[in-house]
Amino acid sequence: MRVSGVLGPAAALVLLAGAVLPAAGASTIRVAVLENARAVEFRGTDLEVTGAGECPRCGQPVRVEGADILLRAVPRDGGVEIDGEPFGRTVRVRSAATIRVNGREYVGDFEVATTGDAFAVINELPLEQYVAGSLKAEAPETWPREALRAQAIVVRTYAAYQRQLNAARSYHIVASTADQQYAGRVDDASPVWDAVRDTAGQVLLWEGALFATFYHTDDGGYTEAPGAVFAAKDLPALRPVRCQYSAGPHFRWTLDLRLADLSETLRRAGFEVGAVTGIDVAGRSQTLRVLELVVRGTGGAARLRGTEFRRLVGYDTLRSTLFAVAVDGQYAHFAGRGWGHGVGMCQAGAAAMAEQGYTAVQILAYYYGGASLSTLAEP
Repeated sequence: MRVSGVLGPAAALVLLAGAVLPAAGASTIRVAVLENARAVEFRGTDLEVTGAGECPRCGQPVRVEGADILLRAVPRDGGVEIDGEPFGRTVRVRSAATIRVNGREYVGDFEVATTGDAFAVINELPLEQYVAGSLKAEAPETWPREALRAQAIVVRTYAAYQRQLNAARSYHIVASTADQQYAGRVDDASPVWDAVRDTAGQVLLWEGALFATFYHTDDGGYTEAPGAVFAAKDLPALRPVRCQYSAGPHFRWTLDLRLADLSETLRRAGFEVGAVTGIDVAGRSQTLRVLELVVRGTGGAARLRGTEFRRLVGYDTLRSTLFAVAVDGQYAHFAGRGWGHGVGMCQAGAAAMAEQGYTAVQILAYYYGGASLSTLAEP
């Protein structure tokens, strides 16, 4: 197995002294907090609603005044209907204060955009406000300060990259594990804000450009090369590293999966193998993650990528592709390490490094070797 060595405490990113990265055209970001929604509730003070499209109210803001206003939006006839009134294909909801959407508090404006017989609910807000909301969702507030700072830079970089990549779309990023989780408004007293302010505008670059700064819960001892997990062509050439810090609660795991359940899962996904009788690993990466496996059954066999198999079983059920598997009787027995895809920063490792006195820059250098640190001109 060939992996890069461990960086010492003096390691640092390639610093671009004084370098400033041009912004992606705006200081805001558009976040889809809901996709394919069929109803959404807005609650706030003095809400203003503006529709766009063909309807009696479109283009004319409607202000609903009061201290606790509740509006319910549903898709209707290709448009958005609010409390029984048509408002066109898209609707913008804003308030001078915060807005609660399905019970969660947010800052910024909202847009409801129809997509067939459903709609997307999009939060438009300053990038740094988003970084705080995502940081709170992705990392414990009790983390050491340097780990929070490292995570803030990673979250900001990923968001800025997605904003640039999806500039022509109606929203830039999704508030889920498909991109990054997002908790909405963060209380001013939260330690999260210290990390955001300490790193204001800071991002990582790969060969002078923003890139997808993937991260995960626990790498199980080794991080993974992006190309071994993701199919995209523009991935950075991050080298796997041996992580001597990732010894958290998710470092080792076991799973007993009923073969009958696996057979049904595969059938629903279009793999007609009959009753599963065996699982063979057909290929591993240099860090021993499963690249391919063959599932054998009474009706045939199916070859799947390790990442596809994990998706079908469930990301929280099969925690990683770093596993061994044996079939015995009615079960497939898995013994594995880590939680997540293994690419980029290991969160368990980052927290442990910070506990040992490493700085945010040293943590990032460890997991994103070859990247450089820069600043957005207009975060």
